[in-house]
Amino acid sequence: MRLEARLKRDWRFWNGLSRTLKRVKSIARESDNLVCDDIQEAVETWRSRPAMTFEGKTVTYGELDAMANRYAHWAKSLNLRRGQTVALFMPNRLEYFPIWYGLSKVGVVTALINNQLSGQPLAHCLNISGAVHAIVDAETSLAFEQARAVLDRPMQQWVLGPAHGDQRDLVQALKSCSQLPPDRAVRDGMTAGDPALLIYTSGTTGLPKAARITHMRAQLYMRGFAGSTGADKTDRIYIALPLYHATGGLCAIGAALLNGGSVVLRRRFSASHFWPEVVAEGCTMFVYIGELCRYLVNHEPDEDETRHKIRLAFGNGLRPDVWPILKARFRIPEILEFYGSTEGNVSMFNFDGHEGSIGRTPRWLRKRVNMRLVQYDVEAEDVVRGTNGLCIECGAGQVGQCLGQISAADVRTEFTGYLDKAASEKKVLHDVFERGDAWFATGDLMRTDAEGYFYFVDRIGDTFRWKGENVSTNEVAERLTAFPGVAEATVYGVAVEGADGRAGMAAIVPHGAFDPKAFSAHVAAELPAYAQPLFVRLLPALDATGTFKVRKMDLVADGYDPARIKGALFFHDPRRGYVKLTKSVFERLAAGAIRI
Repeated sequence: MRLEARLKRDWRFWNGLSRTLKRVKSIARESDNLVCDDIQEAVETWRSRPAMTFEGKTVTYGELDAMANRYAHWAKSLNLRRGQTVALFMPNRLEYFPIWYGLSKVGVVTALINNQLSGQPLAHCLNISGAVHAIVDAETSLAFEQARAVLDRPMQQWVLGPAHGDQRDLVQALKSCSQLPPDRAVRDGMTAGDPALLIYTSGTTGLPKAARITHMRAQLYMRGFAGSTGADKTDRIYIALPLYHATGGLCAIGAALLNGGSVVLRRRFSASHFWPEVVAEGCTMFVYIGELCRYLVNHEPDEDETRHKIRLAFGNGLRPDVWPILKARFRIPEILEFYGSTEGNVSMFNFDGHEGSIGRTPRWLRKRVNMRLVQYDVEAEDVVRGTNGLCIECGAGQVGQCLGQISAADVRTEFTGYLDKAASEKKVLHDVFERGDAWFATGDLMRTDAEGYFYFVDRIGDTFRWKGENVSTNEVAERLTAFPGVAEATVYGVAVEGADGRAGMAAIVPHGAFDPKAFSAHVAAELPAYAQPLFVRLLPALDATGTFKVRKMDLVADGYDPARIKGALFFHDPRRGYVKLTKSVFERLAAGAIRI
């Protein structure tokens, strides 16, 4: 690499890192400065500036704060005490952020429930939240009602919209609540180490787990991206990601609102509306996940796609082959890719803009970061240990699991874990490089190159990524076997040409005659869209190991090619449900002629 290019790369790296560290260095576990105080400071600084636009309506910082204050006083009217939880089960809308911001002002924790869930997974998330009150709207109320039968305890439903039966009208209740901030004394004794949110993650197995997001951790997300993006008060950030995710709901919100900028919020992502809205709203940044970018580059050309004012796109999961197309076709000056997880203690930014990489650790910084890659045996599903019982660090080019050292002395490396203590313990490895140390196991396979760039390789275990969501194969298989026509089922991910992540495929041992129409109805009712298997194959039996683990490797190798598979094979048509996967359908999928 030429000296000039190397110096420019290093300057971009150091500049981005410095901005980020400057914003997070004062965060402390024992501080009484909470995430709501950070936001309140922004409100006082930019009270009359536009803060958020949603479906044609714009509110200022002051108006956003007034909305939040109403929710704070509503919680007080219910005698909700700090540390108690309210479940928030709604799609993106103007009230979403003010709800949890307002509740945090009185110390109430908000459980951010994935609004695509239904049935048992939804009931599970509501149950483990510990909440006795849930906020819904007209779009999610029906799913909530259907899940009530399997809730562990009665839960009062508050509706932002028309109320029916024993539902309570939240709009009406808020009318009697003050718009003034609640007394700061209500938070006396609270510290940044106290919980602020519950954000759910599928993890590696089973039903979703609730990650404890402390005020300190929320501050790290929000302040970190306020610094790393270099946003200022002139920026308008387009958010089409769900606000129940940390990427959209904390990282992007923080980048805008902690800098005096504004958010342009969309209910859900639409490739056909993306560029016209970005142009119409004068957006200067947008936040992404890899799948969003793939949809954009696969969409037909739009006259607005190069007429925008976008100066930065930031997010995670951008596929290396999509990266240069996204940047060149849409004339995006800068892309900031990052790596992190909701519950993890490992994070990195690709400040250099080096295509395909998730970040870099220069040699001079290596001792000051907590990330290491260790050798991992995929077959044994465990780290490789040497004769001394310790892990073996990977060299350049070697694929291994990424670990993050846990240290109580540094808030950036803390692992706050899940509500489920047993699940938290499973994510911690001990005696990694020395006796008595503790490291968070990310569950991600990566490699590095000689210059210190990190590259994501794959996710360990059965969980696969599809439509921007982690899909647990165990959870999906459990719901499939609940169908009367299924005796056994195993689920795995398969690569689909031109698609990010892996699509779900189920191998099923039918119980009697298999009814595709009834099975389609069952899948639609029991699983969110992203978790519904795209392919299904029927087998007379599942081949298992001596320890009764299904042999998935051969199934994965077969993929969904009808030429390699004996027996019935089905494809999930979005309009007709599961239909026979013929050779012609396979060829059209391989050619990208069928949109999935």
